[in-house]
Amino acid sequence: QVQLVESGGDLVQPGGSLRLSCAASGSIFSNLIMGWYRQALGKQREWVATITRDSTTTYLDSVKGRFTISRDNAKNTVYLQMNSLKPEDTAVYFCNAKKISDSILREYWGQGTQVTVSS
Repeated sequence: QVQLVESGGDLVQPGGSLRLSCAASGSIFSNLIMGWYRQALGKQREWVATITRDSTTTYLDSVKGRFTISRDNAKNTVYLQMNSLKPEDTAVYFCNAKKISDSILREYWGQGTQVTVSS
């Protein structure tokens, strides 16, 4: 079992920055594929970014060049640095962890943290 706890969500003005953190426990962090998803009010949850075990990163097109996902294996933490924020980035942001155990892909979610971009 993997436990994920997000933090860092806040109200920020357009053009501002935030850094989200997600602390993981209950598994060997370096074995986890970590990601961030978001869900805006009334919309489906969408994938935002992924960082693999060897720190390869991929991003949703609309956040490329503005968001950066990173991981610190010593701290069991994944981050999402968000710059040049836009109102359309407003959403609850969820941390996600994936691992393969007994040949089964297992997935875990945090509780979410609210990001609001508004003037």
